[in-house]
Amino acid sequence: MSSTIVWFRQDLRLADNPALAAAGRRGTPIIPVFIFDPESEGRWAPGGAARWWMHHSLYELDNQLRGRGSRLIIRQGQTLDTLDELVRQSGADAVFWNRRYEPAARRQDETIARNLKKRGLTVETFNATLLFEPDEVMNKQGEPYRVFTPYYHACLARGEPTAPLPPPHRLPSPQRWPDTLKLAELQLRPTIDWAGGLAEAWKPGETAAQQCLKRFVTRALNDYNEQRERPDLEGTSRLSPYLHWGEISSRQVWSAIRAESGRDAEAFCRQLIWREFAHHLLYHFPRTPTKPLRPEFERFPWTRQRKLLSAWQRGRTGYPLVDAGMRQLWHTGWMHNRVRMVVASFLVKHLLIPWTAGADWFWDTLVDADLANNTFGWQWTAGCGADAAPYFRIFNPVGQAERFDPDGEYVRRWVPELARLPVPWIHRPWEAATALLEKSGVRLGHTYPEPIVEHSEARRLALAAYQQMRNT
Repeated sequence: MSSTIVWFRQDLRLADNPALAAAGRRGTPIIPVFIFDPESEGRWAPGGAARWWMHHSLYELDNQLRGRGSRLIIRQGQTLDTLDELVRQSGADAVFWNRRYEPAARRQDETIARNLKKRGLTVETFNATLLFEPDEVMNKQGEPYRVFTPYYHACLARGEPTAPLPPPHRLPSPQRWPDTLKLAELQLRPTIDWAGGLAEAWKPGETAAQQCLKRFVTRALNDYNEQRERPDLEGTSRLSPYLHWGEISSRQVWSAIRAESGRDAEAFCRQLIWREFAHHLLYHFPRTPTKPLRPEFERFPWTRQRKLLSAWQRGRTGYPLVDAGMRQLWHTGWMHNRVRMVVASFLVKHLLIPWTAGADWFWDTLVDADLANNTFGWQWTAGCGADAAPYFRIFNPVGQAERFDPDGEYVRRWVPELARLPVPWIHRPWEAATALLEKSGVRLGHTYPEPIVEHSEARRLALAAYQQMRNT
């Protein structure tokens, strides 16, 4: 009897899942499959935090499938060989999946589709990730956009994205299920339990994604423009990991936000198109995860001081906002977007450490580690990407802290050794009087580090390095 294999990857949901919906329309039994094949990802296999999320998301997906009379078949190994084996075992005559757009995933998709079709199988792929396909939105010369604003207007000119699809009520099952691994056999969770903070901060899965969206719309959307830059407030959606893992689709989020009205809804939809722009750039410039889009930056005189990189990674730079962000990242697998820009600027401009080192650290520690968005964000900050901030725009971490954490509450939460310091000294403890430091229980160089670089001198060196690159 014929059946359809639905190959899940970063689309771990039932609602608005085009591959699953199309398989349902065939009317044959459906075999949901997840294949863990980190070797196919190469350098960009999921990092530690992402693997933790993947484990819990797959657990939730299996529960959702079982509630509809189905289950998730889990395999590990080379993807094409595994699909071939599943086809032989199940007698499936079709394989459906939702497209990914990273360079390695695109190559893999093309190889798998070609081989399966040669074997006489029906193969169909779908867009479940983006509002618009990356090659659908091009400029008048038929070339990819490199500047966001015209890209944004071109997206809006295409009209509303298609409406999200409802979840299936029931899924037809095969008479005999193929063998499956137990989820624990993938060994996605850390052997040393460092993930307690992730579990405190997040609940992966499709149900939690919908709850997160609803909470944002009802509690924070109306103040989004005013509060989204404040890391001390709950002013952002926190949807990024759910979007990355496909536990909710961009169409679902777009539809929910567009149902609201006002400037805040428009501003948030603009952020969704920033996400589209990141995928547009990665699709058309696939070398950018390791190479700057602006080739002159390959001549930039970066330094590679391991000690300074380690201090940044551990949140021990002596700049409270930077350290707060890096500690939030380590504890929760996530960081507020404004703080991401500040810590990234500090690494590449205060420490002159290559942006790729920062991107690698984010890749391993973020639960929402997404190749397109991670690459775009780091190249934007480093000044070497599309529509990037000019390199000479160097964030002052103290000024950023005083502007966006005015009461010091974000720093107090994540750098508790400074919690008793009042504003403004909590953002610049090295300038506080000795008596105040003693009263607040702060001993610079002991309980909290002194700044590892001095801002004005670091700024001078960064601008000199930039000029050296331009003169080379």
